[in-house]
Amino acid sequence: MVRCYRAAQWFADGQGRELQRILCSMTFLPSPDLTLPPDRAVAGATVADGWNADWLRPQWPAPASVRAVCTSRSGGASAAPYAALNLGEHVGDAPAAVAANRAQVHQALGVRPVFLNQVHGTEVQALAKGCADGTQADGSWVDACGLACTVMVADCLPLLLCSADGTRVAALHAGWRGLAGAAGGARAPAPGIVEVFLQSQAALGVAPGRWMAWLGPCIGPTAFEVGDEVRTAFVAQSAEATQAFVHRSLGKWTADLALLARQRLQAAGVGQVFGNDSSPSWCTVGNPLRYFSHRRDRISGRQAALIWLV
Repeated sequence: MVRCYRAAQWFADGQGRELQRILCSMTFLPSPDLTLPPDRAVAGATVADGWNADWLRPQWPAPASVRAVCTSRSGGASAAPYAALNLGEHVGDAPAAVAANRAQVHQALGVRPVFLNQVHGTEVQALAKGCADGTQADGSWVDACGLACTVMVADCLPLLLCSADGTRVAALHAGWRGLAGAAGGARAPAPGIVEVFLQSQAALGVAPGRWMAWLGPCIGPTAFEVGDEVRTAFVAQSAEATQAFVHRSLGKWTADLALLARQRLQAAGVGQVFGNDSSPSWCTVGNPLRYFSHRRDRISGRQAALIWLV
């Protein structure tokens, strides 16, 4: 446990590059003494469904028609510094390795993941049969079987939702810009991706209170240092957001991204929110053996959170 902690500290401090090179060249398996989120898939279940034992399976009261998972960095074909299950085509990894990794996930799930061109915005795409990868959006939703709503992350928050009746699911990419509605450096934040999605669904007859949400791993509250502009973007819309920021130095704060997402969801009318509780086991920066992190490594792969109907 001490060795894992020190490795995480070296990564977070930007030191130990030789250690990073060695670790990233390996295929990682979970250590029995590593602290894990409670949503980690149990080994007995993964044998039956073919999922990697290191992936997270949301523990939430979703209807039987809903399936969801969040991948980790273990088990793929990519070499360092993208070892091993990198799912991002845009990060500099070998295209053949990314294709093999995506095919591996497709095979494990039994449905096709639809990958988006994410731009830290608020656009949410409706998926339909025949839709291709690469649509510019930061979220997707679907009301039919056969396609998995998919968002890639390496510190941003993956947010999965399902309707109470199990007929619709969605995946949102919730970085701070998309969450605050501050995409493109807007001075006056517009509704964020949570509000945009829920408002569009309400127009289709699904009220916010009929959704439940699961928050996946993201950069944790002790690792996410931001400037005044980030805090202002949230606090200008809700005084409650002050609870998610801790002052560090002149113009610098640490931010709790998962808490900010919970606040936005609950304010919008989503009463059931599960998953990431901002504890260390959910932090992408502090768990280098399990998660990719752009903030920690700069050159990094991407894990994905996926949700679909059966």
